[in-house]
Amino acid sequence: MKVIGDSLSFSTGGFNDMKDLTGEVSRKLSENRLQHGIVNLFVSGSTGGLTTIEYESGLVKDFSELLEKIIPSNVTYHHDARWGDGNGFSHVRASLVGPSLTVPFSNGALNLGTWQQIVFVDFDNRSRSRTILLQFIGE
Repeated sequence: MKVIGDSLSFSTGGFNDMKDLTGEVSRKLSENRLQHGIVNLFVSGSTGGLTTIEYESGLVKDFSELLEKIIPSNVTYHHDARWGDGNGFSHVRASLVGPSLTVPFSNGALNLGTWQQIVFVDFDNRSRSRTILLQFIGE
C-alpha cells in the first residue's frame, strides 16, 4: 500500500464561493497511478469547508441561501467582538460543514455518484488563496 501526499491551490472570492474540485482530484489520482483506495482531502484553514454536492448553479445558490438563514452574516458573533475581523459567521459555517472529506476510488476512478461532485466552500468575508491537502492511500 502506498501513501502519497499532494495538494491543490487556488483563489476564492469568499462569501460562500464554491469551487468544484472533482476534476483536479481525478487528475491527481490519475497522475499518482493508484487503482484502489481512498483519498482524504483537508482544508488548511478555519473558514473553509469540504463536502459533496450536485454542482449546478441552482443548488449552489440554494446552499448559500440556506447557510445565510441558519448562520447569518449580518449579526454580531462573539468572535467578532474578540478579534474585530467580522468573520465570526465564517468560522461557524466552516465548523458545521467540516474541514475534511474522504472519497474511495476503484479501478483508478473516484467512486462518486452521477450527480455528485467534490466541492470546497470559502465561507470567509474576503478573497483568499487556499490550499487543500490531499492524501492518497491505496495501491
